[in-house]
Amino acid sequence: MITFRTGSLLHRLITLLASVGEFPTQSLRLLGNERELKELTAKLTQPQTIRNPQTGESITLTKAISVSGKGKYKTIRLYKSAIPILKWIHAEEYYVGAFRSHKVSGGIAHIERNHRVAESIAMFFGAGFEFREYKIPQLQVSEIRQVELSYASFYSARCLKQLGNDETNKTMYSRAVGAVFAGNVCYAVYNTRNAVMKWCGKGECKAKLNTLEIARMNFGINDLDSAILFGESDDIAVATIEETEHNEKLNLRFDGIYGHIHFIPMNETGLRQLALFAVRDLKERLLDLLFEPEQRSYDCGVFEYDAYINGVYVLSYLDADIARLMRFKSVQDKLRYKCEVLCFADQVSFLKKYLDELAEIRVIERDAVESALNLKRRYIFEED
Repeated sequence: MITFRTGSLLHRLITLLASVGEFPTQSLRLLGNERELKELTAKLTQPQTIRNPQTGESITLTKAISVSGKGKYKTIRLYKSAIPILKWIHAEEYYVGAFRSHKVSGGIAHIERNHRVAESIAMFFGAGFEFREYKIPQLQVSEIRQVELSYASFYSARCLKQLGNDETNKTMYSRAVGAVFAGNVCYAVYNTRNAVMKWCGKGECKAKLNTLEIARMNFGINDLDSAILFGESDDIAVATIEETEHNEKLNLRFDGIYGHIHFIPMNETGLRQLALFAVRDLKERLLDLLFEPEQRSYDCGVFEYDAYINGVYVLSYLDADIARLMRFKSVQDKLRYKCEVLCFADQVSFLKKYLDELAEIRVIERDAVESALNLKRRYIFEED
């Protein structure tokens, strides 16, 4: 017998499957202890009785999940007879509607896209963002409203696509996996995984405009110039920058579509970095922590920097904005101003690799910043 306890690994896995339909076995580490999760998935593919201690109910299944595919396409899906379990998390009706009564495509392209979404959701899950579309307000594009969100929330590309018109559907070959709404800011969300993604410039432009329209109609957000980019490691960030810099069509480059691209590695430090984006007015609050008003550039400088202190131009990389970093480096390659970049300890190796000796690097303690922002990572099941 396995107990379906709130916050348990079983609860976490079922919640993810209810939201995205499938999950890559190679990414189980994003949900918790990888060894324990592998043991759990093995058990769930065998006959099991699952008990809910909150309701006293039990259900006996031939198996709760299926595991199929090979290599990077090996995937975990909910077994059809286990759908009644979703009643325990109030997700059965949503799941049946979202996944056409338990019909998940088996095509390679669909699996890979679903895995990109699933990994992104796992990251938002760990960082305390709301992602359960059966618990957050439904969006629409028929009239202007002011939707109130209790927490920073992620809406999948599938959800956003359903809101649009024929033009929206045509642009959903975009690489975006969804969008995050946090306070007065919208972030498009991408997941490049462990390889440099080939950007579909025109598709991304159209998808950006459609997402902006949704943001405007529901949240009163009139600008979308920021994206969150997930990747396996800092090496992927470097490769992404190098690939972007080689694109001669400037307006169709990733950094031409979004002026701010925040890179988040898919690991524990990435979860801490991601949690920052739940903070309202994040950029302004970070700069206010770091600099005195008379030192700041207020985006009026001749190139990308945040403050000028004792003859030194200072750039904050605490928000991991690789687009700004690219613009900063392009000037430094030519003019070689005396510069300094502020970062967290886990960002140092990436910055040294990318900037070489173009700027001094100074470390800011992550714990101190989180404390100053009064940042406490939300436990996703605290209201359940």
